Amino acid sequence: MNSVNGQFLMSMLIIMLGYICKRLNIVKEKDGEALARVVINITLPCLIITTFSTLKIEFSLLKLTLISFIYGISITVIGLYLFRNKKRKAKGVLLMLLPAFNIGLFAYPLVEAIWGHEGVKYFGMFDLGNSFIIFGLCYIIASYFSSEAEKVDVKETFSKVFKSIPLCTYIVVVFINVLGLQFPRIVTDFCSIISKANMPMSLLILGIYLSFSFDLNYFKDIASVLALRYIIGFTVGILFFIFSPFDKMVKYTLLIGFILPIASAIIPFSVEFNYDQKLIGVLSNMTVLISFLLVWVLVGII
Repeated sequence: MNSVNGQFLMSMLIIMLGYICKRLNIVKEKDGEALARVVINITLPCLIITTFSTLKIEFSLLKLTLISFIYGISITVIGLYLFRNKKRKAKGVLLMLLPAFNIGLFAYPLVEAIWGHEGVKYFGMFDLGNSFIIFGLCYIIASYFSSEAEKVDVKETFSKVFKSIPLCTYIVVVFINVLGLQFPRIVTDFCSIISKANMPMSLLILGIYLSFSFDLNYFKDIASVLALRYIIGFTVGILFFIFSPFDKMVKYTLLIGFILPIASAIIPFSVEFNYDQKLIGVLSNMTVLISFLLVWVLVGII
């Protein structure tokens, strides 16, 4: 079994372990909330520090960061228009699911197996823009639409955003990286140990919220999110691949990057702001399966 298939199999087994533990009543869905808070506030920031402390930001590849960021803003604007008639909370959850990609848990293992560390560097720069979409834009959406009140305190919303530990961690890490500084060895060693728990815990949370049945009223919303993510993402990726003047690895990054699954951080956000975790869990798992198949088809073709 090659490393990519092995990584995928292990991920599926961990998800199923979380689901089985829930079915056997070893854990309950409400336990997922505590795990989500640990992931978002402890293991994920440690993963950010570990990943970006060894990643040298190359200014020649900042186009990947900028394209990723602009894409996230653009598809959110499209979503705002298409979902304009949805109820406030329904609009919030659908908008959260559109712009962000699961790169840390899903893409890095696949990319390293296919293109090695060179590929990880390119996807790391793509992830930089994606990270500000996740911990900035998606967090703002989650906070803003969580209240049913028509008038929401914008100052309070942005205050919550800048209290986001992952976002603050990203800002600090990028600032230190750009200045050419480094974290003390004891910090990176400590974070490296803690970050190893991020993947299994995130996958367990997916399993705990996994459901093979859903309200038929969700069908239209699920179809809308999947269609927008994959039709727009695939179209934009193909256009960059065919018409952009970029080198091949940049083209591969954009082609693959825009069809990756929903960001795993959305689940902790949904817990924090009391959104529908079952809907998000169903869509997260569906996009993992769809993206895995699409990535393999594209890699086989290109």
